[in-house]
Amino acid sequence: MKLTFLGTGTSIGVPEMCCNCQTCLSTDPHDKRLRTSALIETGKGNIVIDCGPDFRQQTLRAGVESIDAILLTHEHYDHIGGLDDLRPYCANSEMPIYARQDVIQHIMERIPYCFGKEKKPRTPTMKLIEITPGKTFTAAGVEVMPIQVMHGNMPILGFRIGGLTYITDMKTIDGSNFELIRGTKILVVNALHTKEHPTHQNVRQAVLFAEKINAEQTWLIHMSHRAGLHKVMNAKLPPHVSFAHDGLTINF
Repeated sequence: MKLTFLGTGTSIGVPEMCCNCQTCLSTDPHDKRLRTSALIETGKGNIVIDCGPDFRQQTLRAGVESIDAILLTHEHYDHIGGLDDLRPYCANSEMPIYARQDVIQHIMERIPYCFGKEKKPRTPTMKLIEITPGKTFTAAGVEVMPIQVMHGNMPILGFRIGGLTYITDMKTIDGSNFELIRGTKILVVNALHTKEHPTHQNVRQAVLFAEKINAEQTWLIHMSHRAGLHKVMNAKLPPHVSFAHDGLTINF
């Protein structure tokens, strides 16, 4: 299977508007971060994790020709704001979208024109499927384990697919859910910036979490401009931990 990082940035992306910091002014393409999203090619189909407002740009850039399932971590706009752009991918069949029940309800309230008897033409055809933390389901031909983590006081989902665990927007995780991650070979986890934050891990906390998991390689995502320059920060991180960047692909 192959993972492509479609976006590795936080809710406003990098560069941030109206900012002249060294990260936002950087000419290094590794410092250009669209909102966090990922593509997993399973060999049987394609899965996208989170569908934010940069989705159209991301799929065009990556040349994504088909999508067989969407996994949603939570309902914040930077993770679901691109759902309407699914139209070309579900013109002939329903797109399965896997999410918690509260996220499903939020989607139906936010884009009601996609559902119900009054459904408008040229709207994406979506099949919203409820999933439960700790209970596996099958998407695009592979088994997926949803894992509950805490985004501050808000329960959200990470996902484990084989040897890969993908988590974004986490602040904490309890012991029982931590056990579901044991044995992970490739860990993807959020690292907002270098300061303390009430609802996200910072870089130091992400590194400590990576050490607990002891994966072969950890990739950091959901970085803001205050996380620092890609090249500078990667030189400071442990050998098994790295900033991911938009367009990076890894096999697992």
